[in-house]
Amino acid sequence: MSAAIAVLNAGSSSVKFSVFVDDGAELRLRARGQIEGLFTAPHFVAKGADGAILAEKEWGEGRRLGHDGALDHLIGFLRERGGGLTLDGVGHRVVHGGMEYSRPVRIDARMLAALEKYVPLAPLHQPHNLAPIRRLLERSPDLPQVACFDTAFHRTNAELVQMFGLPYAMFEDGVRRYGFHGLSYEYIAAALPAYSSRAAAGRTIVLHLGNGASMCAMQGGRSVASTMGFTAVEGLMMGTRTGSLDPGVVLYLMDQRGMDARSVERLLYNQSGLLGVSGISSDMRSLLESSEPRAKLAIDLYCYRIRRELGSLAAALGGVDALVFTGGIGENSAAIRARVLEDASWLGIERDVAANDAGGPLLTSPDSRVLAFAVPTNEELMIATHTRAVIRSQ
Repeated sequence: MSAAIAVLNAGSSSVKFSVFVDDGAELRLRARGQIEGLFTAPHFVAKGADGAILAEKEWGEGRRLGHDGALDHLIGFLRERGGGLTLDGVGHRVVHGGMEYSRPVRIDARMLAALEKYVPLAPLHQPHNLAPIRRLLERSPDLPQVACFDTAFHRTNAELVQMFGLPYAMFEDGVRRYGFHGLSYEYIAAALPAYSSRAAAGRTIVLHLGNGASMCAMQGGRSVASTMGFTAVEGLMMGTRTGSLDPGVVLYLMDQRGMDARSVERLLYNQSGLLGVSGISSDMRSLLESSEPRAKLAIDLYCYRIRRELGSLAAALGGVDALVFTGGIGENSAAIRARVLEDASWLGIERDVAANDAGGPLLTSPDSRVLAFAVPTNEELMIATHTRAVIRSQ
């Protein structure tokens, strides 16, 4: 029997999963997939490492499978199709670990209760991240579970960097900049030495561009500053999120438009960003293919916000040695990378057009004053690696 680690990433309406085989030396992907539409039209698909479909199921319109039902189906799939594998543990992406958790931890009922106190800090993510943990504790209490936190990588930020200009007592109570996408940034930091010792050891800005988007300034592979702060809505404009917004706008919407907190929440997280500006789609691919003026406007604003934040992070680092693009847009959209690199030419970037069109990994000339790379992220492998380490240490 081969040991295996399962990785779960639960969102509001989906559960993504990966299964890695532990051969003692490395972790190899065996299968991945997701169950989406948990409360509307659930659809399960599992694929092998080669992309071939291993299993698929649809429940039909109107079925409310929920997180518990999704996890039950997934467990059944692993038991039926996991021939030759024994599950050693499950790793979970948990968005918020607050100031208390700066490294992965094994979860029991007491720990689960401790993590629930961060639900108000990430109300659209944390409850769903914790749902499969709770279900597995009920069904398989002896199965090791490990929480890996998206905020942990940014705990190296200086106290000054984490502060807002609010009364200091609020900072002590936890109203501070936490930063997110940490598991992605941690993977990139670990992978960079294979691409460039200069980027790995120097001042590097990583752009995690996807439906959720942020940027992180690293010095020697450690987080120095990030565009996301108290919540995952700050910073860059995203697929459906506003990015940074004058808080006075929120007060105006509540006072003059009569919007309550939940209405404002939906506006900031679900109705804005690329979708809100374009009125067409939150998908960058669709916008790039569109001839509509507002699609172009949304792309222009998206790139402008990156340009602004790039300047801010460059100042925080006191200079830049390298840029790294990752995430769905960063890895796959040559057009967006080209726009960003052109906007960043003031840094001394010498873009290699052919290399960028081909996807890199090096996107600039080798002697460019600032190098740029496209590096695929792998948050699932990062979680599996942490999970194995925690289990082995106990």
